[in-house]
Formats: sequence, structure tokens, C-alpha cells
Amino acid sequence: MRPSTREFSDRGRLRTRFATQIRRVALIAGCLFFSTPCNPVGALSAETPRARPNLVFLLADQLRASATGYGGDPNVRTPNLDRLAAASVNFRNAVSVCPVCTPYRAALMTGRFPTTTGMFLNDLYLPDEERCFAEILRDAGYTTGYIGKWHLDGHGRESFIPPERRQGFEYWKAAECDHNYHHSHYYEGDSPEKRFWDGYDAFAQTRDAQQYIREHARNGRPFALFVSYGIPHFPHETAPDRFKALYPPERIRFLPNVPPALQTDALRREAQGYYAHISALDECVGDILRTLAETGIEQDTILVFTSDHGEMLASHGVPVTTKQVPWDESARVPFLLRYPRAHATGRVTTTPLTTPDILPTILRLAGLKIPKTVEGRDLSAVVRRGRELRDRAALYMNVAPFARPDLNRAYRALRTARYTYVRALDGPWLLFDDARDPFQLNNLLGQPHAQPLVHQLDQHLRAELKRIGDDFQPAAFYVEKFGYELAPHGSISYAPGAKVQSPKRAR
Repeated sequence: MRPSTREFSDRGRLRTRFATQIRRVALIAGCLFFSTPCNPVGALSAETPRARPNLVFLLADQLRASATGYGGDPNVRTPNLDRLAAASVNFRNAVSVCPVCTPYRAALMTGRFPTTTGMFLNDLYLPDEERCFAEILRDAGYTTGYIGKWHLDGHGRESFIPPERRQGFEYWKAAECDHNYHHSHYYEGDSPEKRFWDGYDAFAQTRDAQQYIREHARNGRPFALFVSYGIPHFPHETAPDRFKALYPPERIRFLPNVPPALQTDALRREAQGYYAHISALDECVGDILRTLAETGIEQDTILVFTSDHGEMLASHGVPVTTKQVPWDESARVPFLLRYPRAHATGRVTTTPLTTPDILPTILRLAGLKIPKTVEGRDLSAVVRRGRELRDRAALYMNVAPFARPDLNRAYRALRTARYTYVRALDGPWLLFDDARDPFQLNNLLGQPHAQPLVHQLDQHLRAELKRIGDDFQPAAFYVEKFGYELAPHGSISYAPGAKVQSPKRAR
């Protein structure tokens, strides 16, 4: 029997502390509002490097926000993530700035939008001149480490990434891109020797992360460790059997926005593997949580769990492998931030967050200055103070679609605490009331009562685009502006020996 919208919504609500801690003399009040830039570069911290928090950043690949127990999915079992959500600030309206791998990762590392950096296609090389997350933290006294999928080097998915191209990360067990989960490669330190993770790579990467945490827990310096998992990105059928056994295909229950005609046996097998990978990921998260507790540093560690983009699984009729589209299943991602020292625990916030906001928010939580180049907003007051920024809207986009042109369009979009608004090149495209219509089944465009709201959101969108210098042109404009040569599939070639491409006019 097909579950109702109410049933899914009720489950999410059923599974879903306010405190203040002063660490500096003042914050610029305008930082709390949508209309004011948030780069308080003159604000200094009284904390010494030794007293600054550690950072453990756990990044999944292709995990949509709803596909957890706490997110309301009646299929999946994620006990560790559910416990983490109950102990974290849960950003319910977090979106991927550009729902595909490389653009998200570039925005995460730089705090800048894809139309500024030129990083809006997969398999590009992030320019050396960009000032990135690990470089900022390392200059502030942090030791830095990266484990797992990188996808920012653009020199081929199998290629060795030398230290000078790692954007400030010191400890290194990573590869550009590999989703062969039972035989995935990586490179370690300065060695160009290709190595392979032992068994299912997410488990091996977690063990390595646990060892890193143990070794750095009490060495006198704060550390920042990024663990970038490949799962639950397809291929879904390669999930470990013991997790697949949790999800008999015939018992899979699809979202109400999946057309009945697409609920085939093949889709059920895809969903089985997807949920199995997620439960495996949940086990990894549990191992990391236990290690932070055992080493006694969980109170002084900023722990983030999130994903680079979501997974459609045929929602709205969009096939499994299609990304970049604006609907929630693709664009909305989980974002949990736990930092007990700052009382960042046990709270759901409706304040929207987009990828470039992550860097400035974490820098301020660590008592560090935000570089002037950063375009994202500092949301640390939401984390520390429990403020709800109800006038804020998070910007996300698809600059140059490169898969399924029949379904995929260039767009600019806003996510507010209640609405999703999407503009295509030919005008407004989608408007959803996410509070009343969580599965985005009712496009409000064209309804007379919605026209004032459309006008308001469109003005908001134009203001945000003006702030970052984007006048929303067709994809060919940006391809030419940044000097790219596209492969037949519409993006950058990642075939062995392909030309390395990097934005020529990045600023």
C-alpha cells in the first residue's frame, strides 16, 4: 500500500537547547540578517591555538536529507545518525549550492559560489590561488588531514595528487574519485604508489580516521580531519550483503512523489542498495562517535555530518543517476553540527544554509577571522545562540547542466525556512510551500494568490545574484567565460590522458 504524505511527514516530526556562551566582546549585528554581508574580519578571539576546537568533518556522497531515521524515512535504519541528530544542531533547510560532486566540494573549500570560482562542472582542477579551508586552519595552528574522495584535482580520477595540489591538507590518504567500494584506490603521503583500501572502503577509511583521532587527541595542537566517503553514491548493488539483507526489495516504500509506473523491481533493487550503503555509513559514524568519546575530546570538537548532494530515486520521475536538479531529493542535504563547548546540541533550526556558509560558520566557531574572499554567510550565531534567521534565504544553482538535458535545466534557486523558489532562464519555474507540501507535489506558480510571494522571492533572488556578481546567463556564457572544452557528455573529460582544465578567469 502506498504511504500517504501525512504518514511520511508524521514520521519525520516524531523523530525530529537554547544556550549562550560569550567568547568575544561583540558581533556585528548586521551579520544576523539576510541583507548584510557577514565577514567580521576585525573580530578577534581570545582563544589561543591550543584552546581552539578540533574539527571532524564527515562528508557522504549522494545522501539526500530525508534518507535517515531522524529525517523521516520509514525504510532506513540509522541509529547512530539519529543519536547524533538528537545531540546536534540540525539544519533542516540545508542545500547543496550546486548538487553535484566537484562544484559542491569547491564551494565547501573556498566559501565561494560556483559562478565566482568557475567550479560548476565535475572533474575541474581547483586553482592553486584559491584560499581554502585547510590552508586557513593550518595558518591558525591546526594540523590537517584528509581521508577518502577528493574530486577537486582534475588531473584524472586515477592520478596521484602531489602535496602542492592538496589545498593545505597535510595528512593524506585520498584519491580523486573511485566508487569501486570493494577495491578502491588511494595515495598516502608523498608516495605516488597506488594503494587499495582493505575490503569495503568506508570501513577501512573509518578505521584510519579513528587512528588519526587517537594520535592527535592530546598532542597540544588542534586538528581538522575531513573524512570523505564515496557511499551511498551508486553503484548501489555493491553494498555489503549483511546490510542489503535489512532491506528486502518488496518491502521498500517509496516517497509519495515517485510515480507508481516507475516503482519497478529494478528501482526496488536500487533502493535496497542505497539504503544498505546508508546503514553501512551509519555504522562508520557510530565508530567515529565512540572514538571521540573514548579519547575524551568530544566536548572540544566541532563534529559535522553532511553530504555533497542527494539522490532522486525516481522522485518526480527523475532517474536514479540524475543530479543537479532543484527538487529536495537532489538539492537538500543533511547538515548536523555538534559542538558541546558552545552548547551546539539538541536543536532543530529552520535557518537555511547553503554550502559556502559552512566555511565562515566554522571559522567563527573556532574563533578565527573570515577571509574577505568568502561569499558565504556566517551562521555561528544560529549555532551558539539558537537564533532563527527567518528572513534568510539560501542560494543554490545549476550553472551548466551536463546530464539528461530533457530533465535538467539551468536555474537559480532559493531555499527559505518555508519555501523553495526556482527560476529558469525563461522565468519562474517552481514554487513550493515546503511546510505544507514536503514532497513538492504542488507547484504554486500560476495560482493568483501566490503572485505576491513570487515577486518577493524573485526580488530576493535577484539581490543575492547581484551580491555575488551573477546575472544568470545561459550555460554557454560561463563555459566560454572560464575557457572550458566540453566532452560529448557535456562536462569535463575525465578519460585517462584528458586535458587538465581549470577556470581561466577565477578571481
